[in-house]
Amino acid sequence: MSEIEIRSLSASPKIREMLSEILIEVVANGGSVSFMHPLEPETAEAFWDDALAAAARDERIVLGAWDGEVLVGTVTLLLNCPPNQPHRAEIAKMMTRLSHRGRGVATALMRVAEDLAAQRARTLLVLDTAAEDGASGLYEKLGFVLAGTIPDYALKPHGGLTATKLYWKRIGAKPEEADSDARDRSH
Repeated sequence: MSEIEIRSLSASPKIREMLSEILIEVVANGGSVSFMHPLEPETAEAFWDDALAAAARDERIVLGAWDGEVLVGTVTLLLNCPPNQPHRAEIAKMMTRLSHRGRGVATALMRVAEDLAAQRARTLLVLDTAAEDGASGLYEKLGFVLAGTIPDYALKPHGGLTATKLYWKRIGAKPEEADSDARDRSH
């Protein structure tokens, strides 16, 4: 495998098409990422249109993992939190093509997302993952702490309920420094 390159994605028809392909593949293979199987291409494209528009407004960062010219994974860093949570960001839509799983793509994506969050004075990352067939092992290996499990939280893509595990991780500056930075930015 060639070296994986991680970079922020912006809206273009080709990017939207590649992201949609990954989303459809992940859902078809049981990935619990908010969609049901079968996922229509138009639905996937509409989701990515909205996500990339939010990225253009600096409300999130959509990262892509590239193996040459092939987009092999993605993760989103949600930055648009309520006014009382300027120190927090959320990880969402972690997805890797089946052909590239187990090769460090998700770890590389998560490390860049964490670095970008810290650069934006975020001191707390949160995420959730399906209890069954989710990425708990990855997140725990990266230092995320299990906050708890919610039973019957979501439907699996092929039907049936699954629990969801909630995780958190402190990053970057100390919380009091982020609080001070947030107050400074609001004046």
